[in-house]
Amino acid sequence: MAGIRSAGSLVAVALSVGLLAGCGGGGDTSKVPESLESFTAEEIYKRGEYELENTRKPEAAVKYFSEVERLYPYSEWAKRALIMQAYSYHRARDYEEARGAAQRFIDTYPGDEDAAYAKYLLALSYYDQIDEVGRDQGLTFQSLQALREVIEQYPDSEYARSSILKFDLAFDHLAAKEMEIGRYYLKRGHYSAAINRFRVVVEDYQTTTHTPEALMRLVEAYLALGLNNEAQTAGAILGHNFRSSPFYLDAYAQLRGAGLAPAVAGDSWLTAVYRQVIQGKWL
Repeated sequence: MAGIRSAGSLVAVALSVGLLAGCGGGGDTSKVPESLESFTAEEIYKRGEYELENTRKPEAAVKYFSEVERLYPYSEWAKRALIMQAYSYHRARDYEEARGAAQRFIDTYPGDEDAAYAKYLLALSYYDQIDEVGRDQGLTFQSLQALREVIEQYPDSEYARSSILKFDLAFDHLAAKEMEIGRYYLKRGHYSAAINRFRVVVEDYQTTTHTPEALMRLVEAYLALGLNNEAQTAGAILGHNFRSSPFYLDAYAQLRGAGLAPAVAGDSWLTAVYRQVIQGKWL
């Protein structure tokens, strides 16, 4: 027994030297030791955790987590290492690899308790790539889809609550894109094109923060085209839902300047929207 303890102590010393080399100054912690095959899955996994928590080099942690999966593919540690790969890739802003690792976890362990987190990481890999409004919004649509899946598949999880908040922000982001394009057309006098964009906001993104401005811009565009009925109806919808908004005050001033007032008039898509408002189906 004494001999076994002595051998175990030597292994522990070798482990501390081999795995933790570089914790002090001057060491290169990003290099994976060549002799990892002699270490247990737990030892390699914990080295990955150390890299992630102490070196601020998530890409280095990925190497260790990947080795756990390679050397011990059917172990519990391999499963844990796979979800940590996804997290580490995300921390490193390597979103494509993060998605790949998260999806592999979902495919391999669909019933595992961490599947919800893997799904959430996959959604985040899209969400965190949403850039300024002027960029292509394809990633925003993918983010919405992935977040919706988290909400629907894991409704009682903490990730569902976070996903709902992020879904609303991503949804608002799409509306902002439509508004940006609509303003561009409006400024250049392309009123019909502008109206089409503002209509999308009113009909498809009515729960976002951009709806009041979209309605005000519709008043402006329709007045410019001489379509007074539509302008008045847009103003009426705006007044019904957002009377305290500065956009309503602006729209009201524009209508008054044209000798008009907010009122339901004519028969257009806006008239149908107004009926929905009155019937309580607006939001």
